[in-house]
Amino acid sequence: MTIVTTYRRIAVLDIGKTNAKVVVLDAQSGAEIAAVRTSNTTLKTGPYPHYDIERLWDFAIGALKDFAAAPGFDAISITTHGASAVLLAEDGSLALPVLDYEHRYPEAVQEAYERLRPPFSETFSPRLSGGLNVGAQIHYQKSVFPGEFARVSTILTYPQYWALRLTGVAANEVTSLGCHTDLWNPTTGAYSSLVDTLGIRALMAPIHSAFDALGPLLPAIVTEISLDNPVPVYCGIHDSNASLLPHLVENEAPFAVVSTGTWVINFAVGGDLNHLDPARDALANVDAYGRAVPSSRFMGGREFEILASEIGPISQETTEETLAAVIEKGIMLLPNVVEGSGPFPGRKMRWIGQADANPAERLAAASLYLALMTDACLGLIGAKGPIFVEGPFALNRAYLAALSSLTESNVVALPGSTGTSQGAALLTGIRPTAVAESLPVRVSLPALQDYRQAWRTALE
Repeated sequence: MTIVTTYRRIAVLDIGKTNAKVVVLDAQSGAEIAAVRTSNTTLKTGPYPHYDIERLWDFAIGALKDFAAAPGFDAISITTHGASAVLLAEDGSLALPVLDYEHRYPEAVQEAYERLRPPFSETFSPRLSGGLNVGAQIHYQKSVFPGEFARVSTILTYPQYWALRLTGVAANEVTSLGCHTDLWNPTTGAYSSLVDTLGIRALMAPIHSAFDALGPLLPAIVTEISLDNPVPVYCGIHDSNASLLPHLVENEAPFAVVSTGTWVINFAVGGDLNHLDPARDALANVDAYGRAVPSSRFMGGREFEILASEIGPISQETTEETLAAVIEKGIMLLPNVVEGSGPFPGRKMRWIGQADANPAERLAAASLYLALMTDACLGLIGAKGPIFVEGPFALNRAYLAALSSLTESNVVALPGSTGTSQGAALLTGIRPTAVAESLPVRVSLPALQDYRQAWRTALE
């Protein structure tokens, strides 16, 4: 896919769950040339914990004003975390605060929602805690705060709320509707039955493509930030799909993306939705083109931090020879280091054969464990083709080698994550960020297939 842009610099409003930032990227190289960050605070006042929207707005406008002076920008794009919806009154104000998705609802409200929500076969959205299902949020707000909810005129997905404030144009978009909200049917590319069950269809803003320029920046904002001319503002995108988008632009399906950080998020691009198991952290996301993408996850980054801390510092990198020794000795770690998620729910961490293992062997076994968990996740979503590993695990040669051997696939390491801001900037036509050439890892470790079988047998 070839993307052509006439822009020189793109400003991106990037709101994560913990932090928010505004960055400016160069349109030719995709490089970040200016950035400012702030924390994303949750207010404990009012009816429930909620985001400090006006503080974020003041931060964004202040950053855009500074960047309008230097280095300048020609367009604005937006990306935010998912699991948030904005309920607006007729005058454009918030009918209810924007709820923090970690808030837990009363048991009776949760049970009532469980009876309302569509089956997984319709939405491919598993039941998640708190408000991680946006449908659960809206049900809670409607049932517990009926007076305030009666004032709702428009419901927006979160990135598009910020686009509305910048342009005056109300929109919804499928990457945010399709990220485990219960509100979207990815097989039909339309709202799920829950929208009518909740009686909110007439309130949902029109759906636009993430690639749409919704309109120019409002004249009052152009004046406030001292721009010479209005600039286009793009619709915006859910952050996980922003990270996925550069891969979709650069590669032909089928392939898999393993995005590593605190969570290991796996995408099977070109896969289908058959056999997804919601009880094993498998679900469907919807990409920027409206296509369902089988996905799975486990908390691998957090697990490795815990294991590395317990094992202690190792003077040298794990070699394939160390991996081979661990495989031969049958030293293995069973899930889960962090309980409550992943492909093997309900399991508790257990070591096998580690009594006489030295720290280097235990660390090698930890890398094998992460590779086995990733392999299981990729199997759950039917991943095929090369595997692109981005983020910290791309620097773990033992993990890459084991994953290649387990999957019998080429594994391409991309140590610098493509990033949500760069992905959002692609909506405007900016090029993907240039990354260093990385030769595929293709390794065959003797006896690893037997080791995997022994690991899975021990799980059973």
